[in-house]
Amino acid sequence: MKKIKILLTAAVLLLLTAIQPTHAQTEKSLNAGVDLMSRYIWRGMNLGGSAPSIQPSIEYNIGGFAVGTWGAFGLSDGIVMQETDLYLSYTFRDVITLTLTDYFLPIDTLASNNYFDFKEDNTGHLLEGSFLFNGTEKIPFTFLAAVNFWGADALKADGKKQFSTYFEVGYNGTFQDTEYNIFAGFTPNNPDEEQFETGYYGEKAGLINLGLTVAKEIKVTDTFSLPLTSSFIINPMTENVFLVVGISF
Repeated sequence: MKKIKILLTAAVLLLLTAIQPTHAQTEKSLNAGVDLMSRYIWRGMNLGGSAPSIQPSIEYNIGGFAVGTWGAFGLSDGIVMQETDLYLSYTFRDVITLTLTDYFLPIDTLASNNYFDFKEDNTGHLLEGSFLFNGTEKIPFTFLAAVNFWGADALKADGKKQFSTYFEVGYNGTFQDTEYNIFAGFTPNNPDEEQFETGYYGEKAGLINLGLTVAKEIKVTDTFSLPLTSSFIINPMTENVFLVVGISF
């Protein structure tokens, strides 16, 4: 509990520092949106079963800082992933983004469904720190490094956290008027099967997220269009394949 209080206090102090404008031209914005996805596939993992997923978001931006919330809710009466996240990020010159994310995934036990349970061995919260290189016009490659450092991460045989880690490289391109991204994601964690360890991303180190995402504006009227994305995703570790489509509002 003490650790989470320290982390949350640091995040609040960072945000309070951010909202003190250094000059009158600091840009501010408050945005809300929603994505309707055919499935919830995250980093090569199917977190929503076969049900469509509605994914709302709220974000406040000031300068290079952003604080927001994002969720994923399965449109099914069955037992599917329900997720509500909070995040704080800073983007430097549109190139480097540092993010602290609090994932809340109440799926394991009744205890983990308690949003205000911050006992690390029982909580449904998971804290992740990530570094993202967004690419530039001259360097159209992206690179993401993310590590779990507190909460509901996978455990080693000795009860310690695995600090589950995810890396992803991508390439952004344009074909005619259509944008696309080619990506490859992998985890370096290698759980010990003989010690009955299980992994957060998979049962061994390896590729878990390969694919292609294509984004296009669908014209509805002369003044209105809908952003549409479609992704072909392969998880070599689990030998799964997905074709996902989504519309943003």
